Amino acid sequence: MNIRTTTLFAVLLFCCLSCKQNDEPKDMSEAELLAYAQAIHERVITLDTHNDINVKNFVADKNYSMDLDNQVTLPKMRAGGLDVSWLIVYTGQDELDEKGYSKAYENAMAKFDAIHRLTKEFAPDEIELALNSADVHRIAASGKKVAMIGIENGYPIGMDLSNVEKFYELGARYMSLSHNGHSQLCDSNTGEAEDEWLHNGVSELGKEVIKEMNRLGMMIDVSHPSKKSMQDMIELSKAPLIASHSSARALCDHSRNLDDEQLQLLKENGGVVQTVAFRSYLKKEKSEARADLMKALNESIAAEMGFELLEWAEVRQLDEEAREAYIEKRKLLREKAKDRVVAEIDPVAPDVNVSDFVDHIDYLVEKMGLEHVGISSDFDGGGGVEGWEDASETFHVTLELVKRGYTEEEISMLWSGNLLRVLDEVQAVAKKIQAGEV
Repeated sequence: MNIRTTTLFAVLLFCCLSCKQNDEPKDMSEAELLAYAQAIHERVITLDTHNDINVKNFVADKNYSMDLDNQVTLPKMRAGGLDVSWLIVYTGQDELDEKGYSKAYENAMAKFDAIHRLTKEFAPDEIELALNSADVHRIAASGKKVAMIGIENGYPIGMDLSNVEKFYELGARYMSLSHNGHSQLCDSNTGEAEDEWLHNGVSELGKEVIKEMNRLGMMIDVSHPSKKSMQDMIELSKAPLIASHSSARALCDHSRNLDDEQLQLLKENGGVVQTVAFRSYLKKEKSEARADLMKALNESIAAEMGFELLEWAEVRQLDEEAREAYIEKRKLLREKAKDRVVAEIDPVAPDVNVSDFVDHIDYLVEKMGLEHVGISSDFDGGGGVEGWEDASETFHVTLELVKRGYTEEEISMLWSGNLLRVLDEVQAVAKKIQAGEV
């Protein structure tokens, strides 16, 4: 299609949509609906609160300005219309001792450095680090993509409270106090399996960290801490909280999801739940049925490759070099399995998809009110569903929301407005604390 033809088509489509602008999406043809949703998608600021990173993808000859095979890159963000990516400083849980804290701190600093290299050295004309909502709007309006930083696991703080401010100064604007396993700061959701707890909620040091996060203006993330830890955080915090990547436990019984009591607490707190597109947190039966078949297929292909499959919990225990080597082999295995998945598994065990994901958004909106719900993927950390497998498919989420009758204003709130409202409120509380008003 040449430029002239393309322009004529765009004009005709605009005229058609102008006539339809007061119609409900259900009254539109498929082509009109797509164009209507695409126009909304381009106008709103789309923000994903959880994208894991690998420091090996932040070097001169291999970085996010290139079309790498991970789920989030600048080319994929442009293709899918994803405006804001929260890049995650993640550290796995280890022993609660000086050696463990030191190693975790070094890992966290390496990830901070990687993000700063991307925004300052490798692609400063394409992506910029935002520290507040005003930055987000300014950078997005300039045409550049927006990077923000979240910390998954407060373990790298060690026993040194001053590290909270150090991480804040490096750009961190949210932090969870634990991950998989109890940290020195609070209990993790993983204690639920055996009913084993270390602190019975938030530790004494954790209480001091919460105060410091409130003082600085860093959002507290409750996605990985235990329910009792979350309840303590609600009671202790002077500012709203977020769940950076969790879904509704009523629809999928997983300890990483939030039950109705927790949803009510977050609503009363003024916080937001960033619904996560993670298969096993969305539709348990569907995910498990497919997972069983996938496991059998993967084991068969792995045997042909001479490759030993591990559980992801075991993979996380590997040192970084061994873990990266394992992940590369898994990628090769996945590539080899593609055709057989389509032929053998898709017909009998359909994948968890965008519709299943938006079911959770609908439920959370019903339970909490639309202003307390947002969107996240957990890309490059296990997240992704059929239809939103990587950042290049981000539009499909907006399209599903449009199909379900959400308005442009509501979609804007879900994609970024609600999360940025909480960030504003957290930073406003910090100013009052610093001024001695709270």
